Amino acid sequence: MLNKAILMGRLTRDPELRHTQSNVPVATFSLAVDRGYSKNSAEGQQTVDFINIVAWRNTAEFVSKWFRKGQLVAVSGRIQVRSWTDKDGNNRTTYEVVADECFFAESKRDSAGGAPAADGFGFGGNMAPTAPQSAPAPSPSQFEELLDGDEDLPF
Repeated sequence: MLNKAILMGRLTRDPELRHTQSNVPVATFSLAVDRGYSKNSAEGQQTVDFINIVAWRNTAEFVSKWFRKGQLVAVSGRIQVRSWTDKDGNNRTTYEVVADECFFAESKRDSAGGAPAADGFGFGGNMAPTAPQSAPAPSPSQFEELLDGDEDLPF
């Protein structure tokens, strides 16, 4: 069985960092994720889903330190359903994504309204926002010529 969610959207608010009674960090935030253009929506407007995200431990600390409202981020995790009884005795259910990984999905320059990054994504992984480094282009002498024969293939 598989429970995997991969989302890209904009933060609707700054992440909120709290700690459990046993001092485990937990951050909550919400993503506005485009569903795409709908035939049923008025004048072909995009439909947006607002999805609650929960991050734990190191991921929670990373998110609360670096993510801010309006940033484009990517989240990978699993969908979780929780049920509880509220203070009025009503049964409640919530759906959320428990984040395993959180990534910047645009460069710092893009989020500040600058020119887009060359790769379209800027930063990746759980990295602090630093200027991207580009590797020097390899020279033609670093490449090895491949022969066209299939006789060396193991299958």
